[in-house]
Amino acid sequence: MTETRRRVSAVRDTIGDVSSSGPITAKGWALYAVLSLLWGIPYLFIAEAVQSLSPPAVVAIRTLGAAVLLLPFALRQKALRPALKKWPWVLAFAAVEMGGPFVLLAHAERTLASGLTGLLVATVPLFATIIAVARGDRGALAPSRAVGLALGFGGVAIVAIGSGGLNGDISPVAIGEVLLVAVLYAIAPFIVARHLGDVPALGVSTLALGVVGVAYTPVALATPAAPPTTRSLVAVALLTVLCTALAFIAFFALVAEVGPVRAPLMTYVHPVVAVALGVIVRGEPVTPGLVIGFPVVLVGCLLAAGVFARTARPTETLPVHP
Repeated sequence: MTETRRRVSAVRDTIGDVSSSGPITAKGWALYAVLSLLWGIPYLFIAEAVQSLSPPAVVAIRTLGAAVLLLPFALRQKALRPALKKWPWVLAFAAVEMGGPFVLLAHAERTLASGLTGLLVATVPLFATIIAVARGDRGALAPSRAVGLALGFGGVAIVAIGSGGLNGDISPVAIGEVLLVAVLYAIAPFIVARHLGDVPALGVSTLALGVVGVAYTPVALATPAAPPTTRSLVAVALLTVLCTALAFIAFFALVAEVGPVRAPLMTYVHPVVAVALGVIVRGEPVTPGLVIGFPVVLVGCLLAAGVFARTARPTETLPVHP
């Protein structure tokens, strides 16, 4: 992963931004499709898993299991030692990207529809833009991006109100938990860019997942819970293998294929998958808030991230993996 980033940087220095150079290959499109699905279905699996498993148990099983599955790949690529050398920042990344978000999502989805959760998490580019402005990024102050921020948060309000927020049909606390997840996901890439940019991503991910899994295991064991159902166990197993371990491997392949700038663009497909699966599999209602607010949020995120800007490349954020 580190070598890939160096190659991309070298290409940029000589011919400019790789995000607009050359067509995406068939392999690249295939990886986009795979990741759009793998990181769009976790909301469904989380909603099923928490029916009989506690949020800490879901996090412990998912992260520790994924770490074990990724470990052979990390060892083969000798990616763990560089990550261990920067363990304080790996721990910070683990807390912001996994430890906090995973348990917040699991808790929120006890009362929140999986499709609505996926849509709210898609606000990451909005918060990333705000953070960029706070860090002095003048490009983030462009009029189109400001309009994107307004549209994005306006769309969230439409979704919340139109989905029953005023009538008490959905929990404001759950919505707040998911929006906090979006804030944390927006912070994580800045930690990577500033402190872990020269560390193999596979090593960081494996070590972070392992630490979070070990930390949550005693909490999960101490949390009273009824015997888990087969449905919940299958859901958390699929969440572990497909949406965490396999998804990370596919993500590394995607970055190598299309570069780190274009890779995050599939983030905007995740909420579409989440909403569709929630409706088809769980029978979640298609509320007026979703119908009206969904496209408003997505357009706002695209504008805020600078995807439509001709003179500025899209914001370089890591794809959101719930």
